[in-house]
Amino acid sequence: MLSRLLRRLLLGLVLAGALLGWLIARQTGVSSWLAAVTALLLPLTATMLVSMTTGIMSRAPGANALWWRSLFGEYWAWLRFGLRQLPWAKAPPQVRLATAHPSSDASRIPVVLVHGYLCNHRVWDVMANRLRRAGHPVLGVDLEPLFTSIDLYAPLIEKAVAELCRQTGSQKVALIGHSMGGLAIRAWMRTYGTSRVARVITLGTPHVGTQIASRVKTDNGKQMLLRSAWLQELAASETASTRSLMRIAITPQDNIVYSQREQVLEGVPVTVFDGLGHLELCFNGAVAAWVLKQLEDPTLP
Repeated sequence: MLSRLLRRLLLGLVLAGALLGWLIARQTGVSSWLAAVTALLLPLTATMLVSMTTGIMSRAPGANALWWRSLFGEYWAWLRFGLRQLPWAKAPPQVRLATAHPSSDASRIPVVLVHGYLCNHRVWDVMANRLRRAGHPVLGVDLEPLFTSIDLYAPLIEKAVAELCRQTGSQKVALIGHSMGGLAIRAWMRTYGTSRVARVITLGTPHVGTQIASRVKTDNGKQMLLRSAWLQELAASETASTRSLMRIAITPQDNIVYSQREQVLEGVPVTVFDGLGHLELCFNGAVAAWVLKQLEDPTLP
C-alpha cells in the first residue's frame, strides 16, 4: 500500500516538474531540455524542503555543529529511502537466513524487524544485510493499514514471530523497532507476553511521544502525541521484568521524534548516537555495530 502511494507521488512530482519546465521553456524560449531537468529536480527539491523543515522544527536549544551534519545526513536518508527503497517494496517480506554463517543459524538469535510510521520493510535493507552476515536470520514486518491504531499491529508482529520461530527452530527472537515500530513491539508484548523475547531494541522510538505528532490526525499519530494517554497506559502495563529485556538508542538531532532526550523508559539502558537524523538510525554503521553487540550479549535469556 505505502509503496504504491509513494510511486504515485513520485510520478506526480516528475510530471509536475516536466510541466513546469515545459511552461518555462515555452515562455522564455530556452531549450526544451529544461522540462527534463525540472522533472528530475522537483522530487529532489521537495525532499530537501521536507528534510530541512523537520530539522529546523526539531532543533534543540544549544544544538552544536553536529546538527548541521545530521541535516545533510537526513537529506541523504530521505533520498535513499524515499526514492530508491520504500517505493519499490513489491513482494511481502520473507524470512532471510544468515549468509556468512549458515551453520550457526540455530545458535544466532533470529531477529524480527519492525519499521516506523509511513515506512515499510525496505527501510531495513542495510541493517538486515548486516545482521545476516553476522549469522542472524531476519524477518521484516509491514505495518498495514498505515493509519490504524498501533494496538492492531500486534497480530502482525505475532505472525512474524511465530513464523520466524517455526522456520529457524528457535524458541526466542530479538525484535528491533524503529520509531513507531518500537511502540508496536511494546504493544505486542502487552498482548502476547514476553516468553519468546530475548531482546527488544528500539531506535528513535517516541516512548513518551513526539511534538511533531500534533500535526498528525491519524489514529496512530494521536497515540504518539507527547505524553498521550495511550503511551502512559502502555508504560503502566510494563513490569520491571519486561523493561529488563529492552535497550534504547536515541539521537539528540532526531528531526521527527522530539523532545529528543526525553525518549527514555525507567530501568532501560539508553545509548546516544550524536549527529544522526531520525532515518539515519536505520542504516548507520555505528548503530548497526551497537545492535550486533546487544544481540551478542552473553546475558541474553
